[in-house]
Amino acid sequence: MSTLRAFEAAARHSSFKQAAAELSVTPTAVSHRIRVLEDHLGVRLFDRQVRQVSLTPAGLQLYPVLQQGFDMFDVAIRRLMSPNDRERVTISATNAFVAKWLVPRVASFRADHPDIDLQLHASDAVVDLASHAFDIAIRYGRGPYPGYRSDVLFADVYVPAINPILQLRASKDMSAYPLIHFDWQKASPDNPTWTKWHAEAGIAQPPMQAGLRYSDESHAIQAAVAGQGVALLSQALVADELTAGRLIQPFGPTIPGYTYHLVTREQDSLGAAVAAVMDWLRRHADKAIHPGA
Repeated sequence: MSTLRAFEAAARHSSFKQAAAELSVTPTAVSHRIRVLEDHLGVRLFDRQVRQVSLTPAGLQLYPVLQQGFDMFDVAIRRLMSPNDRERVTISATNAFVAKWLVPRVASFRADHPDIDLQLHASDAVVDLASHAFDIAIRYGRGPYPGYRSDVLFADVYVPAINPILQLRASKDMSAYPLIHFDWQKASPDNPTWTKWHAEAGIAQPPMQAGLRYSDESHAIQAAVAGQGVALLSQALVADELTAGRLIQPFGPTIPGYTYHLVTREQDSLGAAVAAVMDWLRRHADKAIHPGA
């Protein structure tokens, strides 16, 4: 288990040093544990560079399975350690959706439903609802999700976004600023990327344009807010930043993203608490689509 935990932490941070700090061991100990795991499996899991590490194809195959497993251990153990008579509903969603969409609305939920404890689980790995560790999953994709009950929350669009301090107003001037990217877990021609945006805009993307790349979408959002460059971001996830003026959308076009789906176990009859949470999610999704309604 120690070798698997070391691998999962190093993969999540892309760093042996940060994994060591999280696990309260030395970077050498993390490196040793991962080497033991690689020797046992007979495959190399990391490409090692001077200041960071990156997953090999074998590592990319192993990481999401381990991440989901450790997350499920954590959720189940927390439930066992804090039994009470209050209703508890656990929602699983992507890291960015939890941070930028769910967390800002938690106070509203507590005001509406003071008798229900809401537990948010953030992970970009697809969780197994059949485990019963989670009650609701918010999945981002095309669907369908066979074997599960699924409702559309809302479709997403991606917009160019910048800190207004950058003084960028025309797409023809974009080459003067770094492009902010984030890594999609799965490569797909449907991913809303800068390449796709340039094609939609009819603008050639400069091959040597400076860029910044993040492994997490919420980090890309924070980089844009900090004025580090021009980002192509989910309009749903940066709605608060756009409203407050921390970010602006200086020009178009917008391009379609994926769709957020509300997913539950098909075979379950929804309890009153889960039904209340689903109704709350639908109402807030509808407000996001029709803010003036």
